[in-house]
Amino acid sequence: MTRKDVVERGRRVLRMEMEALAEAERRVGDDFARAVETIARCDGRVIVSGVGKSGLIGRKIAATLTSTGTPASFLHPADSVHGDLGIVGESDVAILISKSGESSEVLGLLDHLKRLGVCTIALTSNVKSSLARHSDVTLDAWVKEEACPHDLAPTTSTTVALALGDALAIALLEEKGFDADDFARLHPGGSIGKRLLTRVSDVMVTDNLPILPEAATMREAVVQLAERRGIAIVTTKSGGIAGVITTGDLSRLMEHEENVFPIPVARVMNGKPKLARADELGSAVVYRMETHGIIAMPVLDADDRIVGVIHLHDLMRAGVV
Repeated sequence: MTRKDVVERGRRVLRMEMEALAEAERRVGDDFARAVETIARCDGRVIVSGVGKSGLIGRKIAATLTSTGTPASFLHPADSVHGDLGIVGESDVAILISKSGESSEVLGLLDHLKRLGVCTIALTSNVKSSLARHSDVTLDAWVKEEACPHDLAPTTSTTVALALGDALAIALLEEKGFDADDFARLHPGGSIGKRLLTRVSDVMVTDNLPILPEAATMREAVVQLAERRGIAIVTTKSGGIAGVITTGDLSRLMEHEENVFPIPVARVMNGKPKLARADELGSAVVYRMETHGIIAMPVLDADDRIVGVIHLHDLMRAGVV
């Protein structure tokens, strides 16, 4: 077997899974909307269950739901009949995953859930199966064949099931109005937490701000630019922002002026600068900086007072970028 053969085999699997996902997208309809509405109205939690590879997918779906604002727990069907069924309440909703829809363990759990009055959502490739027929809602996860050459190892079917779980989680996130602040509260650790929990006020410079009056000249601005990391803020008599001067403005001025020192800052400044707010997320400011090619911004508080300067490098050191 040549490397070219191996590469083609890998590509074939990816093509098959992409085609399966495209078919799954076409099959999403009213039942998907019903599933989202059912879970959104749920006063309890979502119980996700499946065996084998479906169980592994179920664990991931439960984790994704929980991290996006929909409390969920994974329940193994076999463990459910040995005491773990005690975690289930009548106000819960259950998502039962089975490609065939005829898994004896999952059907056994379905029977117990029905006795408890729990609303059930089937996620199966066989919408005519026992699981689909006896569940309240069915999500169609049909696949033509597995990517396995023997059509045996769960591959395309688990990909589709996982994607439908993600679709549910994100649709629910939007239905509930779950935003970045909510996400940050559930992800305080790691790089996600740093990006989402870091606000401008946590990183901005507040001491010795590079502020100049409108009557200042570029001689004073050059000093501020050198000492205050490439930005000078020009203010009005009332304390508002009249404009901003950067090292880029100075460089452009020097290209056509021999003596820049006596020139008024009002002639050079950008009168409509990009601004940051002290209470906004650092990630939002990074986006604006990258979009407009800016390395520093004045920071205003809720009353439009200048309270600091935010620098891209400081945001990078804080792990926001």
